[in-house]
Amino acid sequence: MSKAWVERLCCRWLESFKSKQGLSHTQSPDLRCDVGEVFRWKTAPGQRSFLHVGCGDSRKQDAAPGFGGEDWREIRLDMDATVAPDIVASMTDMAVVPDAAVDAIYSSHNIEHLYAHEVPVAFAEFYRVLKPNGFLVITCPDLRSICSLVVDDKPDAPAYLTADGEPIAPLDVLYGHRRVMAEGNLFMAHRYGFTQRTLMGAARDAGFKIGHSLQRPATFDLWLLAFKSEISMDDLMRQARVFLPIQD
Repeated sequence: MSKAWVERLCCRWLESFKSKQGLSHTQSPDLRCDVGEVFRWKTAPGQRSFLHVGCGDSRKQDAAPGFGGEDWREIRLDMDATVAPDIVASMTDMAVVPDAAVDAIYSSHNIEHLYAHEVPVAFAEFYRVLKPNGFLVITCPDLRSICSLVVDDKPDAPAYLTADGEPIAPLDVLYGHRRVMAEGNLFMAHRYGFTQRTLMGAARDAGFKIGHSLQRPATFDLWLLAFKSEISMDDLMRQARVFLPIQD
């Protein structure tokens, strides 16, 4: 079975799914995912685009606060066609997105789903599709803070509650959400993990020139803002206050 055939099938299935389900989200006329074509889009004057990688059911309003304004256009990418993304693709193969195509990338709790050997591939793809002055905003679980509970022999005890009140244990953070996987969604399996140091290292190894990372032990997560080109430290920190959950 060829890759092109699978991509074509995914695109056709996505359009059929949206039509049958009456989904409110539709692709803009200038968005297309036909095999052999390059994914292109238009932005309004003064508007920038960000690629929402591994978007799931999330929309623009769920991304980092800095992307919420009308000056940003969201392009949703996910390998799961049932969430109706603009692009059905894996973060390790975004070939349909041209080089230097987007101003920013946002990805929340996705890179932990990769195998170790796929991590540098994904970061290389992030780097490739960003414009020269583009930047990456990424968040993922923090191994150090969640493993502190494992050391205390609390791997199956609730570490925190979701917005819906569902308890999440260290085992869910380390290996994937057990309930969701038991229901058949194996996309939720976790295969890798990061500390603040290794997350910064993955970005640096991919070619990103400067970045700022944030560890939040209370919420067991890491955040990273990384720029493709050099910027001043003052500019970096100004952008970090916009796109990272920094408490003043």
